[in-house]
Amino acid sequence: MDIYVCVRRVPDTSEVEIEIDRSGRALEEDDFSWDINEWDAYAVEAAVQLKERLGARVTALTVGDEDDEEVLRRALAMGCDQARLLSDDVFAGADSWVTARILAAAMAEPRPDLVLCGAVSADQGRGQVGGFLAGLLDLPLVALATDLQVEEGSARVRHEVSGGVEHLVDLRLPAVVTVQTGLNEPRYVSIRGIRKVAGVEIPVLGAADLGLDPAELQPRVVTEELFPPPQGGGAEILTGSGEEQVERLVELLHEHGGLV
Repeated sequence: MDIYVCVRRVPDTSEVEIEIDRSGRALEEDDFSWDINEWDAYAVEAAVQLKERLGARVTALTVGDEDDEEVLRRALAMGCDQARLLSDDVFAGADSWVTARILAAAMAEPRPDLVLCGAVSADQGRGQVGGFLAGLLDLPLVALATDLQVEEGSARVRHEVSGGVEHLVDLRLPAVVTVQTGLNEPRYVSIRGIRKVAGVEIPVLGAADLGLDPAELQPRVVTEELFPPPQGGGAEILTGSGEEQVERLVELLHEHGGLV
């Protein structure tokens, strides 16, 4: 059984001030720390658990540059058997569609029995790659999986649908599944574990290696400008006695349509 798991390196912006760079189309990244996309970590854990139970072979893939190799090494430290870095100058600026085309080309040999992706990426938040991959590979798709049970040739997947409802589906493999956080508990990766895979050779595959025509890798979605959302008016601090503050609050609610 061959399982491919798609991973992405994303910035942690929780403790830095967000600034737009001089181009106006990207963020200043000097102070960012980077890690594997949270949703992808759950996908890797699911793949490794299937490897341990069914003897599957797990391959981690990412589209990026040499810096993105670190998330592949993390996937190897978690238990993936091999990894491939899909990197080429013509991949720069790839949108979700182009990313899916690159990943699909890398899965041509061997053909997957199961493809696992995180449901969404923390940086872009589009949640499109899994769906595009399923279409390009002509495979069924189950999105937003919250539980995954796999046997040889089939899978039972519980996944989220609109309105907070969950749906249970049975399907024949091969298939593409995008996973939600909470599907499992991604295992801890120690420094020792990272060191053990530090010397593992990770093949780098470009457009020519994947049989891709650069002319067909033009993104359909292009970022024209980044800008902070407009700021609203400042808040009014109510002062005075409790009664005076209540009177002023009621007055403001009338003024802004909160009370009629």
